[in-house]
Amino acid sequence: MQNVIQVAGIIDQAEADMIIEEGADWLGFALRLPAKNEDLSEADAAAIVKAIQPKNKGVIITYLTDADDISAFCAELGVGAIQLHGDVAPAELRRLRTVAPDLFLLKSLVVKADNIDELTKTVDGAAEFVDMFITDSFNPATGAKGATGLVHDWDVSAELARISPRPLMLAGGLNPHNVAEAIEKVRPAAVDAHTGLEGASGRKDRLKVRTFVAEARRAFARIAGEAGSR
Repeated sequence: MQNVIQVAGIIDQAEADMIIEEGADWLGFALRLPAKNEDLSEADAAAIVKAIQPKNKGVIITYLTDADDISAFCAELGVGAIQLHGDVAPAELRRLRTVAPDLFLLKSLVVKADNIDELTKTVDGAAEFVDMFITDSFNPATGAKGATGLVHDWDVSAELARISPRPLMLAGGLNPHNVAEAIEKVRPAAVDAHTGLEGASGRKDRLKVRTFVAEARRAFARIAGEAGSR
């Protein structure tokens, strides 16, 4: 699983279609959030997922922590991938892998000012049960974990990418202007953007999406070329 570009925070079918037209691979749908501030209804998300799969992957982004709830929710929406931002215990990850063995699991690693040791332990405890990790940013002012628009310390993500036995997706404040630098710094398997691709209306901006995808593709290609020349 390499060179994946995900755009998160999809709000309707028109936005999903535009993002796919501009070359993104995965679309992220934020649902069942703590503050109940979802961008769209679960029924609308399910319809979009059905329309884009299997060529493109629909990914649920949620704070659910119970394995049975997560499995049932994914089955209800018809998705094969879920991004877990809640504090899911290793035992629940193990159970989720048992009850939904074909579900693609992404586990968040929320980077704070001084929690590299904690994140390393999370990687060690969860790697057996997940398919990919995603590093994201923490906003100390609001307590938000993800969708903050903030960039975190890429050195932390780079270290996690280096030690993780699973691929790593980089998120957190990425936009068309910094994604290439981020990829070259962190060497992730995938990148994710949300607020950094939005215009003043709150919708994704086509030019921003197009530029983000192009910059990410070029950076991934440069890294692959460097690896091949060694």
